[in-house]
Amino acid sequence: MYGYIDTTALDEPDGGGEVQTETTRPPLNENLIKVSSKSRSTAVAGAIAAVIRNSRQAEVQAIGAGAVNQAVKALAIASTYLEEDQIRIANTIYFIDIEINGEERTAVRFSVMTLP
Repeated sequence: MYGYIDTTALDEPDGGGEVQTETTRPPLNENLIKVSSKSRSTAVAGAIAAVIRNSRQAEVQAIGAGAVNQAVKALAIASTYLEEDQIRIANTIYFIDIEINGEERTAVRFSVMTLP
């Protein structure tokens, strides 16, 4: 899409719900993984693991309690996927205000990085 992985499109037959316009999207970040409450945690975990293997850092974004729940589960699963490659991860969590379809929303972001 805009240089990030939108896992919400994996789970919705019409390709996704919310649309971010060119002027309101977050800064281009090829390591941003968006999670919805309908995202399969194992699919998101695979995306997280792939990005971490490739670039050693990722950003996971969720809006709403259900999406945050799926993101947390995905981070735990990704950690087990990466153990096979002797890669350990840690994350920091913060809030970010974003605009979607003209409406301001607060998202939870997980900044994921490898540990030495």
